[in-house]
Amino acid sequence: MVEDAIRSLAYKRKEGGTIKRTAEGLYGRRKMTAAIRRRLPGATPGAVDRAMRTLGLAGVRRGKAARTTIPAKDDTRAGDLLNRDFTAAAPNRVWVADFTYVRTWAGFVYVAFIVDVFAQRIIGWHADTIKATELVDLPLRMGLWQRGREGHPVERGQLVAHSDYAEVFVKPRNLLLVRGATGR
Repeated sequence: MVEDAIRSLAYKRKEGGTIKRTAEGLYGRRKMTAAIRRRLPGATPGAVDRAMRTLGLAGVRRGKAARTTIPAKDDTRAGDLLNRDFTAAAPNRVWVADFTYVRTWAGFVYVAFIVDVFAQRIIGWHADTIKATELVDLPLRMGLWQRGREGHPVERGQLVAHSDYAEVFVKPRNLLLVRGATGR
């Protein structure tokens, strides 16, 4: 009975005998349950779930895409100091930084990380639910602390910090954290 009600709500027969899915056929479980209860007051959410599964119906999810890179208004970026050569002769000569996002059930999680090219490992990282300055400040501080703790402190003027579009990593304020590093 519930399955018939969902079928009549989700599909309509057009002229010529073809069957077409209606906009209601895109409803999710909660919206479909509410629509069916208007027709059949005794319909349970479990019955609606089973009927939707049987008919192969699933709700359409719409969400806003996350923007991880927002270009500058003048659209100018610093030059590539590495010329795409990701090699280093010693620790703390080249750090590569980036951030990305991960979709979770609760929303988006933004992850920033820094890799020492010589050591070929992540030396600093941070995850947060918002894109704030701390998202990139903490990995820089973590990397400086970690390298100093391991006996490889960052020397003034020796480090090149590289990031493709994550310009926030190489803003003057963040370069002060790495004590004289040059960067893009």
